[in-house]
Amino acid sequence: MLFLILSIVCSVTVGVLFKWFRNHQAFNSKAIIATNYAIALLLCYFCFPPQFSTLVEQAPWPLYLALGLLLPGVFLLLSQSIQHIGIVKTDAAQRLSLFIPLLASWLLFGEQFSTLKVLAFGVGFPALLFILSKPTANSNSNWGYPAMVLLGFGVIDILFKQIALQTQLPFTTSLLVIFALALVMMSGVVGNEIFIQRQKIAGINALWGVAVGVFNFGNIYFYLKAHQAFSENPSTVFAGMNMGVIVLGSLIGVLIFKEKLSQKNYFGLFLALLAIILLTYAQLKG
Repeated sequence: MLFLILSIVCSVTVGVLFKWFRNHQAFNSKAIIATNYAIALLLCYFCFPPQFSTLVEQAPWPLYLALGLLLPGVFLLLSQSIQHIGIVKTDAAQRLSLFIPLLASWLLFGEQFSTLKVLAFGVGFPALLFILSKPTANSNSNWGYPAMVLLGFGVIDILFKQIALQTQLPFTTSLLVIFALALVMMSGVVGNEIFIQRQKIAGINALWGVAVGVFNFGNIYFYLKAHQAFSENPSTVFAGMNMGVIVLGSLIGVLIFKEKLSQKNYFGLFLALLAIILLTYAQLKG
């Protein structure tokens, strides 16, 4: 469970950093995301020397290309969704993407659900709804962006599961290729803003991108390690990651950012903690 916990902490830290940076006038999400992938690429290269000799014949290139496009693409969709319908509904769409990989665990990966695990999911799903039940003044009903966010994060979870199951080459080499492809895409987006649209991007975004890149690398690395540790129970990682991020993120929001939670939100936190305990117990018994 240690890898899963570390992945949750890194994921929440990335969100906290973006929340802090967003209030700065010079904030540019595209430049931060591009720098983030550059740092993640360097960390992956120097911490885990790649085995390029195996890439040509044995690498799952369709998976690499899909993730290289989806990772930055969903980041950009997330930003657009927040702009059009607000952060609350966007966050709900991102976290409810849990349904997609859980369905895949059953239909694609052939996982057998024990009674205890089914009970944990039965508690976890309403927990997500109660936690994300927050009032919003934005009445815009355009759900196109959040729908794409939900689908994108769900598909990314499934693709990373497939990467974790590849045994013909180290998954850190796979990460290096994915980060490189994501960097190429985001470099094109930022280059378009600078050279075509003639926008000025403050250098401080590069510093913010370094911080985001370190924790984003940690998030993905530990997430893949968790999938390897729970190779027979991918739903444990899928569910534990989503609920764990929501619980920790909500606690940080209350304690650090002084955000207000309703009684429904607190009840959802209680249910999520109960679901995580049930999942852990089910894993130990299995």
